[in-house]
Amino acid sequence: MKFILLILSLLTAFSQVSAQKINHTSAFRDTEGDHYFRFHYDNDYFSSSDENYTQGYNIEFVAPALIKNPINHILFKNQDWANKYGLSIEHIGYTPNKIGRSEIQYGDRPFASAIMLKSFIISTDTAGRSRICTSLSLGAIGPLAFGKEMQTAIHRAIDGTIPQGWKHQISNDVVVNYQLSHEKQMLIIDNLFELQTYASANLGTLFTNASAGFTTLLGQFNSILNGNDRSKRFDFYIYSQPVVNFIGFDATLQGGMFSVSPYTIEGDSIQRITFQYNFGLVIKSKKLYFEYSRIYITPEFNNGPTAGWGGLRVGGKF
Repeated sequence: MKFILLILSLLTAFSQVSAQKINHTSAFRDTEGDHYFRFHYDNDYFSSSDENYTQGYNIEFVAPALIKNPINHILFKNQDWANKYGLSIEHIGYTPNKIGRSEIQYGDRPFASAIMLKSFIISTDTAGRSRICTSLSLGAIGPLAFGKEMQTAIHRAIDGTIPQGWKHQISNDVVVNYQLSHEKQMLIIDNLFELQTYASANLGTLFTNASAGFTTLLGQFNSILNGNDRSKRFDFYIYSQPVVNFIGFDATLQGGMFSVSPYTIEGDSIQRITFQYNFGLVIKSKKLYFEYSRIYITPEFNNGPTAGWGGLRVGGKF
């Protein structure tokens, strides 16, 4: 345990990064039990914009049978803790401000998309009221992620502006990313208010980054970090999570590590520290899960916009 926390501290201290866009393993998003399926969808439409991080989705599946996944051997777990084993498919897409222009928009974000298969383990220590999550994502960034086809189909369906600049998108490259996060309950009052610390680090070819912040919950809930005693028949709460991100490498801005892209943002134009605010509403029962979230982040590159998007997550036990 001390070794894992030391590694997390070192990654947080020495990595410079851009945060993961879809975070589905946090304690405040826990679904009770070790058998469940959830779907999450992000879109900047919720913030009345169509640029920067424009959309993403995550389909996750958790089941004890996934303990046999060979990738688990390089992920953290403690046999004395409650462990959940999962797989997810994740897709993220980015665009500049004027998606209808066919030329390169210098000084703005390049078109980019990535698709990944993620193996993950969620380990919860109710005695220590903490949680460690590790994951390995394997996939591709570039045309192989079909970002152009997805956005074009959506915009045609809603009679929106057809994007013209995907021919200048970040080129095909490999995605190999390892993520480690830690959460710790600092205060809880009658399962009505909770305060947690949060730290995360990513290392890989898509994002190399570190984040730190804290999370507060207010409402009616059964805290997973407190043993989930089911004192409440259902959960209904709001959460708030301010986060500081330390930025080192972001392939969606700088291009892949093993290819040359038509247009990228130079490293000296990357904002190395960004501030992000996540908040939302969660409603869940023993078997069902629903969440609405909103996220805002300060500019990720020089002269870039403050970006915002929203998300919906639904799921259930089986």
